[in-house]
Amino acid sequence: MPTPTKGPRLGGGPAHERLILANLATQLFEHRSITTTQAKARRLRPFAERLITFAKRGDLASRRRVMTVVRDKTVVHELFTDIAPQMSEREGGYTRTTKIGPRKGDNAPMVVIELVTEAVSARQDVVREASAATGRASRDAARASAAGAADVPVEQVDEQDAAALSQARAEDDATQAQDAAGRADTEAAGDATADAEQAAGDAQTLAPGSQDAADADAAADAADEVTTAAEDAEKDARG
Repeated sequence: MPTPTKGPRLGGGPAHERLILANLATQLFEHRSITTTQAKARRLRPFAERLITFAKRGDLASRRRVMTVVRDKTVVHELFTDIAPQMSEREGGYTRTTKIGPRKGDNAPMVVIELVTEAVSARQDVVREASAATGRASRDAARASAAGAADVPVEQVDEQDAAALSQARAEDDATQAQDAAGRADTEAAGDATADAEQAAGDAQTLAPGSQDAADADAAADAADEVTTAAEDAEKDARG
């Protein structure tokens, strides 16, 4: 005889267990609440909720599937037309169990298992909306981080993220261009200063060795002009 997968077997065999669960589910759907032992309630709860899931589908195949377990057509009709619509807003947890006092005689723990037919509370709606908002925030954060990566094409992000990425790239290009222009101006000013100093030195070297005083004066004037031109060039480069 095969052994059950979860917990001890109810009844004397597998067929007897299926009959017990079918009768308990039928009584639960008919009366909305029954009192039974804790062991039977643990096995009945997933069994009955699976039948309610079939009833929420509402098609013919699901109705035939439920009728292989619940033999009472009246109870099946009530399950599909009355109980299932009340569970439409719920995604699970169609039943609840409440512990009561032990049974007299064998002291077995007893519970009341009932259908949760109340409407979904406003608190659950708030929790659902908060979860959805958290999911949207996570997706937005992931999209923003992807847009900030340099190797992500613009076509793979949203239009707003693509615009922000393009603006950031344009600012980076402008900064690099300004840095390059500044380096070029500095190098030009340095070259002009070096040329001016070299020309002034050459003029001062040639001036004492010249035989004619006029040539020395002309060389000194030329050196001054070159120095002035170099200073002007350096000022322009810095401006």
